[in-house]
Amino acid sequence: MESVQIFQAFCLAMAVFLLFLMCGISCCWWVLPNLAYRKLKENGFSGPKPSFPIGNMNEMKKKMNRVVSSSSTLSISHDIHSVVFPYFSRWQKLHGKVFVYWLGTEAFINIADPEFLKKMSADIKGKNWGKPSVFKNDREPMFGSGLVMVEGDDWVRHRHVITPAFSPPNLKAMAGLMVESATDMLDRWSALINSGKPEIDFEKEIINTTGEIIAKTGFGISYESGQKVFGKLRELQIILFKSNKYEGVPFSKFMNLKKTLKARNLGNEIDSLLVSIITDRLESSKGHPQNDLLGLLLSKKDVVGHPGTTLTTRELVDECKTFFFGGHETTALALTWTLLLLATNPEWQIQLREEIREVIGDGEIDATMVAGLKKMGWVMNEVLRLYPPAPNVQRQARQDIKVDNNYIIPRSTNIWIDVVSMHHDQDFWGENVNEFKPERFKDDPLYGGCKHKMGFLPFGFGGRMCVARNFATMEYKIVLTLILTRFSFSLSPLYCHCPAILLSLRPAGGLPLIFEPL
Repeated sequence: MESVQIFQAFCLAMAVFLLFLMCGISCCWWVLPNLAYRKLKENGFSGPKPSFPIGNMNEMKKKMNRVVSSSSTLSISHDIHSVVFPYFSRWQKLHGKVFVYWLGTEAFINIADPEFLKKMSADIKGKNWGKPSVFKNDREPMFGSGLVMVEGDDWVRHRHVITPAFSPPNLKAMAGLMVESATDMLDRWSALINSGKPEIDFEKEIINTTGEIIAKTGFGISYESGQKVFGKLRELQIILFKSNKYEGVPFSKFMNLKKTLKARNLGNEIDSLLVSIITDRLESSKGHPQNDLLGLLLSKKDVVGHPGTTLTTRELVDECKTFFFGGHETTALALTWTLLLLATNPEWQIQLREEIREVIGDGEIDATMVAGLKKMGWVMNEVLRLYPPAPNVQRQARQDIKVDNNYIIPRSTNIWIDVVSMHHDQDFWGENVNEFKPERFKDDPLYGGCKHKMGFLPFGFGGRMCVARNFATMEYKIVLTLILTRFSFSLSPLYCHCPAILLSLRPAGGLPLIFEPL
């Protein structure tokens, strides 16, 4: 009798537990998202109708698969928005340049209107923007709480520690290391060409070289020492951004547990490698601190005017991960798209070589010299306009934001700023918007004649603009100058134009080029 009562009590407890579980799942998957959906509609936002708990993800995946299956053409068009973001392109035509879409149960306001962006961000400081929780959680193994993801006063503290690493004197000291690494790459190319192999995958080469540069300039180590970190970061990037898991769907990590665990293990392996690099630096630099990025991160001194700015070991590791990845990927891809555009517009190769002869001549290449390459600056900006390596900017509202009298963005709403769309908007750039025209930056070097100053965002916007933009610009100009003084190049017949998103905007099949020594 007693055992029957125990069994009945157990069954009742299980029934209550399952009831609460079902209520919790129902609340997460349907009730709360539908309430948020109605609130956004009341606040003035429209968009494609979601189907919870998936949101709009099935439609996004269908459109992406359709584009991938039809992207084998050899023709090159720079009108890429409908290729890399086909779903956004369609929804924009249906709902305008500001609309709401859903990743699972997470609402995102897609913004491709510079004026809306200006009004939305006018009174908000950099530290008061958040980052979408769904991405912070998903990408934690890669970025942790580094500068890309950290928020609030912690973001201010990290920013003040890191900014001095990219001061003019430090940048000037880095130029020689950039020249050294790029020259080694070009010497390898010469050997390949002399052995009858003039076709080189530029994307692969330049990613290795910019990796070597960030290893030397940021962390004072050789590329070989940093190669394990780069290899595992690349593997982690592919796992996180090529998998078909459903971001934003509650409990989605458990839907693809194998990849979730692999990403976490890779993140832990990267952490261990970085702790080893940090430990070696601490032992080798006792009493002799270095002024590179790692040296400044390890400094026990508070930044003047900002007490308490030293970083914990966990924060050090996360910042190292962030800069190991971001410090080479974006510049490498900017240079990759540059060589594609120069290969298909050889007259600009000639113009840039003439400018290099006039400005630098036979002198040493340094930070001061490359700063005078104005036409090269036009080319860089036009490349960043047509093929922005960072194709979007993500934010999360930390307070209700009123835009005009028509819209209210509720607190905790995610925001997706569609940089590719704004950079290819005929309303702001004119009829030649999808043509390579570096001269558009001749009379307006900052905005290229864009009719709205928020319509060109090569390095983000506001207080959270890229902290290393001057480093990236100098590296870009040094490497491109060295390439142009030694080689001319044309597109390989094997190249297939298929821009794709793998966190950054990159050519899906690499960039094979035919190089010829000058």
